[in-house]
Amino acid sequence: MSTSSERPVSAEQIHAALAALAAEPEPEPDSKRPEGPREEERLRLLGSLLAKTELEITVATRLTEEGEIEDVLETLLGWGEQLGRNPDLAVNVLTNRLQRTAMQVSEPEGEDLPPGREAAFAAVMTAVYALGAQLHADRDDEEGTRRALSGAEEALIDILQGMHELRVAIGDAAGPADEGDG
Repeated sequence: MSTSSERPVSAEQIHAALAALAAEPEPEPDSKRPEGPREEERLRLLGSLLAKTELEITVATRLTEEGEIEDVLETLLGWGEQLGRNPDLAVNVLTNRLQRTAMQVSEPEGEDLPPGREAAFAAVMTAVYALGAQLHADRDDEEGTRRALSGAEEALIDILQGMHELRVAIGDAAGPADEGDG
């Protein structure tokens, strides 16, 4: 993890790390460049490295309740060792992770999400907005805090709507057509 005082990892270094993990991305079909990865590919390569790392963690952690929290804590210790004691950077990393999670939950783009996924997306975004609100408040930015809180409140409403739609789908709650009957 590079911080503002360190030089960022180059595309070549990231590509080498992927190669060492046997996770090199397939070259673009129309690519005719034998010189290796370009710097403009850096973020895509970082995403590939992140995915490989997350997959390795997933394989290495137990999928049972027994011992699972210990595995998570062990990976969190390694994460903390790389991050150091920089709370602003920690919130930035966490916010980026939450935003990536929200994007993954909302895939595929352009399609209506089922209510459970819509509620999950809204739950993640609630966390993003709440973290943002606290950052703005810490900086005495009242307007930024208000905007972030409004986003969190809207996302909370979306969570409740999605959960209600799921309850309607399984027959635990009345749907719009049923509410007029009675």
